Amino acid sequence: MRNSTRGDVDPFIVMDVMEAARQAEAAGRDIVHMEVGQPGTPAPEGARAALTAKMQSDPLGYSVALGLPELRARIAAHYGEKHGLELDPKRVIITPGSSGAFILAFTALFDAGARVGLGEPGYPSYRQILKALDVEPVGIETTPENRYQPVPGDIAGLGLDGLLVASPANPSGTMLSKGAMAALAGACAQAGTSFISDEIYQGIEYSGRGASALEVTDDCYVINSFSKYYSMTGWRIGWMVVPEAHVRVIERLAQNMFICAPHASQVAALAAMDCREELEANLAVYTRNRALMVEALPQMGLTDFAPPDGAFYIYVDVSHVTDDSRALAKDILEKAGVALTPGLDFDPHRGHRTLRLSYARGSEEIEEGLRRLARYFGG
Repeated sequence: MRNSTRGDVDPFIVMDVMEAARQAEAAGRDIVHMEVGQPGTPAPEGARAALTAKMQSDPLGYSVALGLPELRARIAAHYGEKHGLELDPKRVIITPGSSGAFILAFTALFDAGARVGLGEPGYPSYRQILKALDVEPVGIETTPENRYQPVPGDIAGLGLDGLLVASPANPSGTMLSKGAMAALAGACAQAGTSFISDEIYQGIEYSGRGASALEVTDDCYVINSFSKYYSMTGWRIGWMVVPEAHVRVIERLAQNMFICAPHASQVAALAAMDCREELEANLAVYTRNRALMVEALPQMGLTDFAPPDGAFYIYVDVSHVTDDSRALAKDILEKAGVALTPGLDFDPHRGHRTLRLSYARGSEEIEEGLRRLARYFGG
């Protein structure tokens, strides 16, 4: 059978790196994982206990398409606790991971042929989901001077139907201030451009509380997830906040595309939101790991990076070493036993000279990875 052109998307390179690392481990090698953006910790204990108890009394069938009302209400309350906002729970939609939210958002907002701006470097699946929906991703070359975040001048004259920003960002870990977020949202409003804010790394922040787009405008889509701060990657549970007039549109799409997010994951997510002590302990580990990375990398000659404000990544320029980051990552895996992600995943034009290092695992593993990298680079 013939494949559609919509299926002609690029691979997610980090998944290929993970498979190469898995094969190396299967062959008996010890690999340090600094390639994948996945916490090394499980879902919070309280979340797992809540689900265990619920499974004894509830068949956990379909929920309604928009998600469990009590979870939507708890998420709305979260915006009051963290951002000082009064948010109507009706605007909160529970999704099968943030990936499900992106599919719903892009489908609801853009017709085939629409143009959506994406900061580069940026999360690669944005581009591929848009392409699969016959929407044109428009790369915006961000700069170290702007901490790899777009600014209003970058989007002027591009004729964009949408703009997607991320704060904290993957792969750079940098954040938009409230003022910067307001400037971008204002520029989009003036141009008639839909504004989407990816906030899935919020909670993992080192330089003050991250701003939500909801603090500066209600005319936006905000996407978040339980994968990162709440340490629930494989549970595939996320959420989005949309303008009130868009809720029914999203509901109809969700009913047909997904029916609902996994019921069991929703139960666990609700409990996870109140496991603050355990989650903050995880954050303390990331904070330590960040300090280890920021101190160790310059000693290896890897000095060109923006110290991350949030998330658990460092995006490093290695152009003094190579112009083929994919080959370099492969060589490091083979010779040093450290799995890293080549920057081509995040920037198809400049990523051949960058690497992303994840420090989401335990501190002992990160320390060992840094020792191996120091030997490799001769630091």
